[in-house]
Amino acid sequence: MNDSKDRAQSNVGFQMMAAMFWFRDLFCPPERIVEEAGIDEGASVLDYGCGPGGHALAAARMAGPKGKVYALDIHPLAIRTVQSKARKQGLENLEFIQSDCATGLPDASLDVVLLYDTYHDLERADKVLKELHRVLKPTGRLSFSDHHMKHDEILARITESRRFEFLSTGKKTITFARRADDGRTGQV
Repeated sequence: MNDSKDRAQSNVGFQMMAAMFWFRDLFCPPERIVEEAGIDEGASVLDYGCGPGGHALAAARMAGPKGKVYALDIHPLAIRTVQSKARKQGLENLEFIQSDCATGLPDASLDVVLLYDTYHDLERADKVLKELHRVLKPTGRLSFSDHHMKHDEILARITESRRFEFLSTGKKTITFARRADDGRTGQV
């Protein structure tokens, strides 16, 4: 298959996924999910796997003009979609990252990471968790939701790396705290 045909198929897949998320968001608005993350005004937030942007845009409104939200996705159409929506909504506190893992953000720079409906599809989940741990502040939180996984499976998979520890379960999300390194190896 040629690159152009692969990209066209990928764009169709993204558009179908975006349509499903639009329908989902009618019944469960992103604001209701994101509010469980506890985003304060002025917070720095990463929406990892932002897709068509519903959660990133809600986070940007919650963080306010003094906050910063990074919308990351592997798909260029996702980035363009969120950029367009942010422009239309007058949200100027968003930055966009196209990547399949690395964020390019400084160590310990984020208050909250949103990892919604993405984890089940990650090819390198452990590398992603390592990256999210790296960019979260010592007091940072990982807000997780993935309807493809059961609660117990989520707890096991996220805590087994020893990078995160369970904090609480909300109506739609599970919150994890960033664990500090063990002091011996400098690694978690």
